[in-house]
Amino acid sequence: MKSSTAEMSTSTQSSKGTLSVLADLVKARLTGLVLLTTLVGFYLGNEGGANFPLLLATMFGTGLLASGAAALNQYLERNYDGLMPRTQGRPIPAGLMSAEATLLFGGVLSIIGLLQLAIFVHLLTSLLGAVTLALYLFVYTPLKRVTSLNTVIGAVPGALPPLMGWVAARGSIDMAGWSLFAILFFWQLPHFLAIAWMYRDEYGQAGFVMLPNVDPSGERTGRQAFSHTLGLLPVSLCPTFFGVSGGVYFIGAVFLALVFIGCAFSFSRQLNRSSARRLFFCSIIYLPLLLGLMVFDKLT
Repeated sequence: MKSSTAEMSTSTQSSKGTLSVLADLVKARLTGLVLLTTLVGFYLGNEGGANFPLLLATMFGTGLLASGAAALNQYLERNYDGLMPRTQGRPIPAGLMSAEATLLFGGVLSIIGLLQLAIFVHLLTSLLGAVTLALYLFVYTPLKRVTSLNTVIGAVPGALPPLMGWVAARGSIDMAGWSLFAILFFWQLPHFLAIAWMYRDEYGQAGFVMLPNVDPSGERTGRQAFSHTLGLLPVSLCPTFFGVSGGVYFIGAVFLALVFIGCAFSFSRQLNRSSARRLFFCSIIYLPLLLGLMVFDKLT
């Protein structure tokens, strides 16, 4: 058995290059989403001419922080990632990186990212980054094994990056900035509930307390996915009300929200893997289209 495991580990290491391992370690797709929302927040919050040095400093610091947080999350969940097929290939359970090296890597990146934001961007942006890091690692991550409310709590750090971008550009927080936070907050819930429903057996096997694992019938899961898309509709219109984006955005936001609501309603009625997958794909199409419209129709 040990020989077989060693052979599998060697095979896995040989099939993955260093860049691929690092991409898995920093959760490249999730970090990319963080950078995208931060960029949108910065662009929408910027009132003067293009300030490329400040933008680059913001993106660099946020990227380091997000990458470090992803690595530290994998360190904290290293004993559970190996229990789920969807996470068994991550660097630590796959034997591609030691837990100690992951902890050091994630810690150094996080600290440098926070210092970068504090020194070269804005202290408030760095403080928001520190709150994001703390909530993600020390509140959301452990709560995943305690309560199904972890999804709602985890949506808070997930929604802070666009607000960080806004603050980096403006130097302060206002209602328009909070509206970006609210959009990301409401968007995450149906998005992650769809994932949790599709992988509920794996989450249960690993001991994670996701809503579908304590809601066998799926009634609460479907109801919450649907209700949060309903909540997203008025929230997504706030950028127009606060003078960030105009009428084109408003019309597009209504249309996109109605499509998203339709997918969530279908999921709440059918409660199968197909409807959950459809809701998931709808969510990942919805967000970039909404942000793109917001940027396209920026008023200030």
